[in-house]
Amino acid sequence: MPSNLKHAGHGHHENPATEAGANSAVTLKDPVCGMTVTAQSEHHVEYDGHPYYFCSTNCLTKFNADPPKYASGEQGSAPTAPTAQTPPLPAQAGTIYTCPMHPQIRQDHPGNCPICGMTLEAVIPSLEDDDNPELRDFTRRFWWTLPLTSVVFVLAMFGHRLQWMDMAVQSWVELVLTVPIVLWAGGPFFKRGWQSVVNGSPNMWTLISMGTGAAFVYSVVATVAPHVFPDSFVSMGRVSVYFEAAAVIISLTLLGQMLELKARSQTSAAIKSLLGLAPKTARRIRPDGTEEDVPLTEVHVGDSLRVRPGEKVPVDGVVIEGSSAVDESMLTGEPVPVSKRVGDKVIGATMNTSGAMVMRCERVGSASMLAQIVQMVTQAQRSRAPMQRMADVVAGYFVVSVVSAAVLTFFAWGFFGPDPAWVYGLINAVSVLIIACPCALGLATPMSIMVATGKGATQGVLFRDAAAIENLRKVDTLIVDKTGTLTEGKPAFDRAVPAKGFDADEVLRMAASLDQGSEHPLAETIVRAARERGLVLDKPDNFESGSGIGVRGQVAGKQLALGNTTLMQQANVAVDGLLSEAEALRAEGASVMYLAVDGQLAGLLAVSDPVKQSTPEALAALKKAGLRIIMATGDGLTTAKAVGSRLGIDEVHGEVKPADKLALVERLQKEGRVVAMAGDGINDAPALARADIGIAMGTGTDVAMNSAQVTLIKGDLRGISTAILMSQATVANMKQNLAFAFLYNVLGIPIAAGLLYPFTGWLLSPMIAALAMSFSSASVIGNALRLR
Repeated sequence: MPSNLKHAGHGHHENPATEAGANSAVTLKDPVCGMTVTAQSEHHVEYDGHPYYFCSTNCLTKFNADPPKYASGEQGSAPTAPTAQTPPLPAQAGTIYTCPMHPQIRQDHPGNCPICGMTLEAVIPSLEDDDNPELRDFTRRFWWTLPLTSVVFVLAMFGHRLQWMDMAVQSWVELVLTVPIVLWAGGPFFKRGWQSVVNGSPNMWTLISMGTGAAFVYSVVATVAPHVFPDSFVSMGRVSVYFEAAAVIISLTLLGQMLELKARSQTSAAIKSLLGLAPKTARRIRPDGTEEDVPLTEVHVGDSLRVRPGEKVPVDGVVIEGSSAVDESMLTGEPVPVSKRVGDKVIGATMNTSGAMVMRCERVGSASMLAQIVQMVTQAQRSRAPMQRMADVVAGYFVVSVVSAAVLTFFAWGFFGPDPAWVYGLINAVSVLIIACPCALGLATPMSIMVATGKGATQGVLFRDAAAIENLRKVDTLIVDKTGTLTEGKPAFDRAVPAKGFDADEVLRMAASLDQGSEHPLAETIVRAARERGLVLDKPDNFESGSGIGVRGQVAGKQLALGNTTLMQQANVAVDGLLSEAEALRAEGASVMYLAVDGQLAGLLAVSDPVKQSTPEALAALKKAGLRIIMATGDGLTTAKAVGSRLGIDEVHGEVKPADKLALVERLQKEGRVVAMAGDGINDAPALARADIGIAMGTGTDVAMNSAQVTLIKGDLRGISTAILMSQATVANMKQNLAFAFLYNVLGIPIAAGLLYPFTGWLLSPMIAALAMSFSSASVIGNALRLR
């Protein structure tokens, strides 16, 4: 290993986020494969003074083997800070291709999956070019050779009756017509079949190439050297040939691939609709007050932008002038336009319906809400559902089993079947190879997941992965935070109650001075109330947060502590003097914080946070669905019980620390409950990560969303009911697809082998087998598309 290469492997760089930039706006690339990665990747290494991040151990190993090759290459680079040229959406940042059935396959150019042979598709589809080169190629091959296939089929079926030519001559005519069909139209199939052998990954193309190849080669030999076959092979004046089987199988396979490629393109329709939401330009206000229309890629954080009625909000930001009603339905599923005033957040790509407003840009490029939604949806679409594991195990042995069944069929018919026994054996063996397509089995769950995650994104519900979709329906217990989850998270200052020897305004001023260092919604409310009253605030020193129980610091030389009863107990501050006032305020649903100055109680501050209008309806729906609802909040127990009583929540936990929420989740899990945790703050992150399903409010912190498996963009608990219904419908759809795929092969292979012949005299033509095989995958995809 080079001396200037510091291996980080699965450990931790001393501070990877520091050099890469801790915020989500930093663009990182795997220097080996070009995949977009984050500074949180566990695969990273430092080389020549720069950190490099990788998508997998494989890429890290390749980099370590030859660092100069990749460090100086064009595929990847050390992290760079975002610039004005940062693309507005990740789709433009370099296309990565993956396999729907095997998402671990990723490369920076189109091609075929080395495992299953399926056509790779872009992780994030492009809006600029809807053309599918392979669909165009297969369509051309299909239509150009369809007339030849039709002629070969007519000659084979009716030539002996039409008596247009001698049957031996007809075999040569069929050969000439079939050669371009097999060698040109079927060329991609044989190429993939050969690659499957070279890669040691037998798949559907192995079976198709073996089946058509066997029928074609046998027919060529029967035409060129008919004397090598015994008289039992002769039928209607010639040795039996099956050029029509090879030709029709290839034409039907091409048709099936065309249908499948068209259907697969529809599964990415939701992503394309999200990508299409982004406006191309923004109206920027220059420092001198003049305005200009600029491309979205030239908008920077801090720019002032004017949004006129009927225009889309260009980027994420905050309203600094004017007011309007903004239609956010395309991102949140909320049908009613949301009123926006000065200080309110707005999301890029939403529609300004009425008034004019000026906004300040806060997030651009990959940091924007729209870009993050696209990233989350694509990540979920390319994940593997636990339910797929059974299908994967079966598929691993499937092709070998099918080839064995075909060989057994050939010899069983050859030795024990009626004359011409070996001809029957060959045809039935080909039928077995052709009908047993493992593609439907592999597509059963990925197609359902792709459609469901795309549909969820348009309803304001983001799933992190397929496991979240599959497991959400099992949840029987829901723990909810209060502030920002049940309530608006936009608290209003109520009052300050001073202790003896202190003044109410002074209590508010000191508390606000200290809270300037906090990002908590309650702190922001106190600071805003003090400034509205014209109070002069001091700068806090030695500020520290108490993990959900309050804050400490120094203001104007005095040691201050502001928080709940637990913080006061830690600071050995008695609160008995204001206990009755605090309880009375909590009984009204207000949040109460005590302020201690130099170890002495100075007063309390009350802040009220109204319950969201949608919360009662959401809780009623969740209870009706049979969920046990539990509230866990850092607020005082009296306040928590007051809110719980108003909302009909019987089980309430107040003044809980992040560790207490985590312990509550673990206790419920030990009782055998399947637990979901809904929250929006940093203090909820441990419980969100530990719960069976973590549900984050999209209006909350990035830490909460990164810890959760489900994100509700709108921050509306009604989204949980929507998500559960989606989970139930998706799992049912996946079961239908798997059942169809298994049943298809369980029934199809024995029929193709001729097991019904002794009882009914039926044999399955290879052409019918090809038709069934082609439509099996299309049927699975079509069923998945019903989820839309």
